[in-house]
Amino acid sequence: MASPTTEDHSHIGIDDINEETQREISEKDMAPLPGTSIHRSSSRPQLDVSGAAIQGNFEEKDPTILLPNQSDDISHLALDIGGSLIKLIYFSRHADRQVDDRRKRKVKERSGVSNGNRRSFPILGGRLHFVKFETSKINECLDFIHSKQLHCGGIDSPRWPSDAPQSENAVIKATGGGAYKFADLFKERLGVSIEKEDEMNCLVAGANFLLKAIRHEAFTHMEGHKEFVQIDQNDLFPYLLVNIGSGVSIIKVDGDGKFQRVSGTNVGGGTYWGLGRLLTKCNSFDELLELSQRGDNRTIDMLVGDIYGGMDYSKIGLSASTIASSFGKTISENKELEDYKPEDISLSLLRMISYNIGQIAYLNALRFGLKRIFFGGFFIRGHAYTMDTISFAVHFWSKGEAQAMFLRHEGFLGALGAFMSYEKHGLDDLMVHQLVERFPMGAPYIGGNVHGPPLGDLNEKANIVDGEIFAKGN
Repeated sequence: MASPTTEDHSHIGIDDINEETQREISEKDMAPLPGTSIHRSSSRPQLDVSGAAIQGNFEEKDPTILLPNQSDDISHLALDIGGSLIKLIYFSRHADRQVDDRRKRKVKERSGVSNGNRRSFPILGGRLHFVKFETSKINECLDFIHSKQLHCGGIDSPRWPSDAPQSENAVIKATGGGAYKFADLFKERLGVSIEKEDEMNCLVAGANFLLKAIRHEAFTHMEGHKEFVQIDQNDLFPYLLVNIGSGVSIIKVDGDGKFQRVSGTNVGGGTYWGLGRLLTKCNSFDELLELSQRGDNRTIDMLVGDIYGGMDYSKIGLSASTIASSFGKTISENKELEDYKPEDISLSLLRMISYNIGQIAYLNALRFGLKRIFFGGFFIRGHAYTMDTISFAVHFWSKGEAQAMFLRHEGFLGALGAFMSYEKHGLDDLMVHQLVERFPMGAPYIGGNVHGPPLGDLNEKANIVDGEIFAKGN
C-alpha cells in the first residue's frame, strides 16, 4: 500500500464525518481543490472513483458508494439478472434528489462555465445505489426502474421530465442468464434494448473494482469478529474468487481481464433456498436465513460423539461435536418431517452447504498455491453465522494457512462489472491510483454482531468430515 502523500488533506473520507454531515454534503465538499484537473482520455463519459468511499456505518448491508469527484453524467443503470435474484445498480446525483436547476446555474456561473459543454461542467458528485429483487418478481424491478426513470437517464437527468420521445436505440447493460431470458420483456415494458455482457467478465471486473478502489470493502469474519483487510493492489493478484449464487463458480483471477473458471459446484444458494423451501415451507431466502438463527443442528446432524458414545475420535483429531454426517441422525429415528423443528432443519442445511463450499474453495486454492480466497454472491447476505462457518471450514482444512475474506457488496459483483462496461476502458482509466495514494486503510475495524447460537472456540465448533471415514467403520 502506498504511503500517505501531501494530498491526504484534500478530501474528507465519508467514514470520518458524522451522519448529519454526510447528508448535507455541499457542492463545495464535492468540488476538487483549486487547480485540480480531471483528465479525460476520450469523449466517452468516464467513471471517476478518486475519493470514492462507502457511505453509512460498518454494519450496513449493500451500502451506497459516494463518488465525490464525479463530473460526467454516466449511465444510470446496470443489472445482473440471475436465476434467483436480480441485482441492480444505478447512479444518482445528490442522494437521489432532483438537482435544482437554479443551484446548477449558480455553480456554473461561479465556475466561469458558460458554453454548456458537459466536459466543462463543474463537479457535483454522485452516488452508486444497490438494490435487489427476486427474479420471480421481475415486474417489481421493472416498476422500480420506471418509477425512477432510470431507463431514461434518471429523475435528475436533463431529459426528465421531457416531451421528447425516448430514443428507440436506448440500451441498458445487463449480465446473467436473465439478460437473455427477459430481453423481450424489457423492450415491451420499458422500450429499451438489453446489451448483454459476459457473466464471468463482469464478476471479475466488479471484484477488481471493489478491491482496488473502495476502502473498507474487504474483511475477514471469524467467531463474530469483523476485521477490515488492507489490500495492497500491487500484491492483489492472483487470488481466488468464489461467487455463491444459485450455484457456485470458482475463478482464479490473475489480473484485470485475466482469469479462468477453475471449478464450481451445483450446491449453492439455490440449493439452500430450494431444499429449505421444501422442508420448512418458508416463502423467501431471508425468512429461511432468519429461521436458522434459532436452530440447533444437533437434533438432525450425526456427530462424532453420536457414533463413539459421546467420546472424541482423538486418534485423528476429531472432537465429539464434529459433524460426521449432515442430516444423518434422521435415518435412525422413527420420526416424520413434521416432528423436526423448521429452525433446526434450516441451520443444519446452512451448515452443510457452507462447509461444503468452504472445503471446495480451499481445495482449489491449494491447487494453485493461493492463500487468499474472496467470497461473493447473495448466498452470504452479510450473515455472520454463514461467514463464520465458511471461515472455519477454510481455516480447518488449510490448518490456518489460507484465509476466507468477504466483500460488503458481495452480491453485486456482476452488476458492477456490467455498470463499468459502458465505457470499456478498464480500471486504468478510473484513476484508482489517486485513491490508493490518498487513502491508506489505517487500523482495522473490529466489530459485528453474531447471529445464531454461539460456536465457542475452534476446537468445539462443529466441522465437516469426509463421510467415507465413518462409512468404512460402520
